[in-house]
Amino acid sequence: MFPLRPARRRLTPGQARERTGSGGVVLLDVREISEWRAGHAPGACHLPLSRLVTGAALPPEAVGRRVVAICRSGQRSQRAAKLLVARGIDARDVKGGMTAWAKAGLPVVGERGEGGSTA
Repeated sequence: MFPLRPARRRLTPGQARERTGSGGVVLLDVREISEWRAGHAPGACHLPLSRLVTGAALPPEAVGRRVVAICRSGQRSQRAAKLLVARGIDARDVKGGMTAWAKAGLPVVGERGEGGSTA
């Protein structure tokens, strides 16, 4: 289980990819739909922070699993992780978001599976 102290909830993009690649942890992209469509991490699921704030349910693939939230720069995902922890979900976030993810050379795909950007 992840430690729940705020300073310990932040992961580097490499750590996030490693942990979400194992199958027990899901990467949750909390950007808005236009950002998601432009490009996201392969295998990520999507729930905009604007919906999470209003109490929307997690996507089915995230239910009952540990969550790593990601956004564009890391600010929205940090807020998302705090909201998820308040719901009793084991959550962390990616420091630097998709911008740092892409800078680390990690893959980004568009909505049709082709190369994407980090809008």
